[in-house]
Parts: sequence; C-alpha cells; structure tokens
Amino acid sequence: MPDSFIHRIKAATRILLKGVPPNGDLYRQCPRRSEFPSISAEEVAEAKAFFPLEKFFIFGHARSGTTLLTRLIRLHPEVHCNYQAHFFTRAPFLQALVADPEVAAWLSQRSNRWNRGRDLSPVVLRAASDFILEREARRVGKSIVGDKSPNNTVGGEAVQKLYAIYPDAYLIFIVRDGRDALLSHRFQDFVDRTERLSPADAHLRDDFTRQPEPYLTGQRSLFSEERLRFEASSWVKNLAETESLGKSLFGDRGDAEQRYIHLRYEDLLVEPWRELSRLWKFLQVKTLDPELEAVVTAEMQSNPDAEWQMEKDRELAQVLQKGQRGNWRNILTARDRAIFKETAAQTLIDWKYETDTNW
Repeated sequence: MPDSFIHRIKAATRILLKGVPPNGDLYRQCPRRSEFPSISAEEVAEAKAFFPLEKFFIFGHARSGTTLLTRLIRLHPEVHCNYQAHFFTRAPFLQALVADPEVAAWLSQRSNRWNRGRDLSPVVLRAASDFILEREARRVGKSIVGDKSPNNTVGGEAVQKLYAIYPDAYLIFIVRDGRDALLSHRFQDFVDRTERLSPADAHLRDDFTRQPEPYLTGQRSLFSEERLRFEASSWVKNLAETESLGKSLFGDRGDAEQRYIHLRYEDLLVEPWRELSRLWKFLQVKTLDPELEAVVTAEMQSNPDAEWQMEKDRELAQVLQKGQRGNWRNILTARDRAIFKETAAQTLIDWKYETDTNW
C-alpha cells in the first residue's frame, strides 16, 4: 500500500477524532471541493438582520439587453443595480472563496464552536456578497439592490448557485431573439475582443472591414457552421434551463411570493415604461411616480455601448446598427438561417419570435 495513501488515512482518522487537520497536509493533496451546502432558512433570516436590503439579480444570454435593462431599472429612486459581479454566472464563482479544502475544514471543524456544528460556508458567501451589494446601494441611498451578470456560459447552473445562497432574492431573466443576439455577439468580438479571435475569424473580420456590403446583405456569412451551431444551441440551452429552474426554484410560491420574472428585450424597446413598471412592481417598490416615464424615455435615447465601440474602432462600428431589432433578416445567409432553424426553431416559436418555421 503506498505511503501517501496510508498518510491520508491516518490524517483523516485524526480529523474524525479531533476535528483538526494535521498541519493541513491532507488538504494540500486534495482537489478543491465542488459541492457546497445551501444556506438555511435560519441563516437567511440572520443575514437579513445584518443586511436587510432586498436583492435581485438580472440574468440573460450575452447581448440580450442586460446592460440596457440595468441602466433603466436603476432610474427608480429606490433601486440600484450595477454590472457583472458574476457571483454565480462565471468561473471561479462566489463559491471559490470557500472552495479550498483547508478553508472548508476550518469552517466546519468540530472544534470551531462558532459554526454551531454546521459548515459556515454559505454564511460566509452570503455575508461577502451582501456587503459588496449593500455598501454601494447605501452610498447612493437606495433600498433595493441588484447585480446584472449574463449567465450564458453556465445556463441553469447559475440559477442553482444563486438559489443556494439567495433563495429569498428576485431573479429577472431578459430574453432576446437569438438570431439578433448572436449577430450582436459577433460584432462585439470584432470590435472589443480582437485578441480572442481565431486566425480564421481574424481574417474574416479584416475582410468584413474592407468590404462589409456582402456580409450586411446576406451574401456572405459571418460564421463558420461550427460556430453558428454552437451559438444556436447555447442560446436554446440557456433559455430552457433558466426559465425552467427560475420558475421551479423562484417562481412557484403563490402570487404574493413570486420571485422570478422574464421579459423580452424587444418588448422593452417598444414599451419601456410598461415593462419597467411591471419590473418595479415585481421588486415591491413603495412608490411609482408617473414622472419617471419621461426619465425613462430620455435614457432610451442614449447608447453608451455604441459610443464605446465607436471609440474602440470607428471604421468598423459605424457600419453596424447597435441594438436594432431584426438585423438578422438582412445579414444571415440562407445557409445561416437553415442551420439556426435546425436547433432553435421551436424555441423561437415558444418565445413568440415566430409562429412557424417559414422564415
């Protein structure tokens, strides 16, 4: 039997008997843990006694309007929202704070009389995120605070991670037509993320910059077949998982306790006041001043993302229409449409972007 294995058995035995690891030797040889306890109802109540502000989280697929929604929702005098803490939506995730096995042992060992015989990990995670959210909300005098972080890289896993620490939070999911979302994502790569492009994509970007017309009129494709299939399946998967888990974990609590809501980006563009009024009521704001409608209308006229892209690459950005509905109708080739349809046709119908497959 290998000495290392015997050493680990002895070390584990010491922990069982004494609750204290021998100088952490065992944990330096163990992988980071991947499972974490969920916060209990009692711990939620205790956390809210220290950090009482209501919390919400905005999820959405990449390029689905999460940034616009953030700018609009925080116009309300009671609501603050900021960008991309990625507590639950992108590795290493909030749980990384307690993923080290030595930290886990410290938080759960029997000799630690502060933990009441239970792993303190969810309490630590909740306290850390609560403090980050509330310190800024309090500075600007808001009583409801949230974070927007696109969840497309992990889909429904983000909802599960959120629920483990914030079962009492509000979850808002914004959806955009996947065909427009994938085009917006593509152009973002061309303008903001050129260092991440593959050689083939870099060549395509250069060709698009020199001669954009064939790409903007559906004559030439902006995507390889592999990339297009990945984008379509990623969009479908994220919508299905987030909607299903959002409803099951946050939504099925009776009308007074609904903590999951979704909206479409396109509806936000057409009727921003109606959609925001619905969201603010969902967040239980105390007042909804009709004069806010003019503020919302004014904010809709600005586009900081487009301005940023113009600064980054004016020549490329000026040929693109930022945030427009239906750009895909002009840009996607017949092959692009056929590939996207194979994977996403039913999802487009489910979310009322199409009534059939004749597009």
